[in-house]
Amino acid sequence: MATHIALVTGANRGLGLEIARQLAQRGIHVVLTARSEEKGQAAAAQLQAAGWEVSFQQLDVTQPESIQRAVDTVYAQFGRVDILVNNAAILLGYTTPGLQFPVATIRELMEVNTYGPLLLCQAVIPLMQQHNYGRIVNISSRAGQLASMGAASLGYRMSKAALNVVTRVLAAEVQGYNILINSMSPGHIRTDMGGPHAPRSPEQGADTAVWLATLPDGGPSGQFFFEREPIPW
Repeated sequence: MATHIALVTGANRGLGLEIARQLAQRGIHVVLTARSEEKGQAAAAQLQAAGWEVSFQQLDVTQPESIQRAVDTVYAQFGRVDILVNNAAILLGYTTPGLQFPVATIRELMEVNTYGPLLLCQAVIPLMQQHNYGRIVNISSRAGQLASMGAASLGYRMSKAALNVVTRVLAAEVQGYNILINSMSPGHIRTDMGGPHAPRSPEQGADTAVWLATLPDGGPSGQFFFEREPIPW
């Protein structure tokens, strides 16, 4: 039997799939979620074929009803949700200057990259509090790092900076419940989003996320990490 239950969003490919794989390899039952039923089932079957404890749950992070239904289904099946990895994300208008960046595109980015993770946290944290255990990993980006903020990609930067705010606020609010909430940057990795020429592999990108998802009691919370090291906000 798996020791913990992990829910990973956007896990049918790329970074999410690799995070799911590495968690499953550690004896954790992974509920792999994706918007596409077909693609999600195929990804879960791929990991199941390797002998890992993985199941699939359809989830669209832009739909509050879908989020609640997914969390309710997982809780009904397993009686707990121990780990949440908010990985699902989109990247739009990366080279568009801020002066020309459409507000409609910003709204779309915020829906997936910020509001979805927040709604998942709001649905999952009360369940974690019941068991006095939880680990939440918000997959952020250095593009959202105020300390090194630069030009272009206004909407994506805003969505990831806002995700870091979610991390800080919720981590402060759950102190005393053994729930550790952190943001991390996987770096520029070779995925559909990062492109084929990115310098880092999905395995490298997933390492810090898996480390944060399996932190021991008393580990760091409310911090921003890259390669297992805290970085400035």
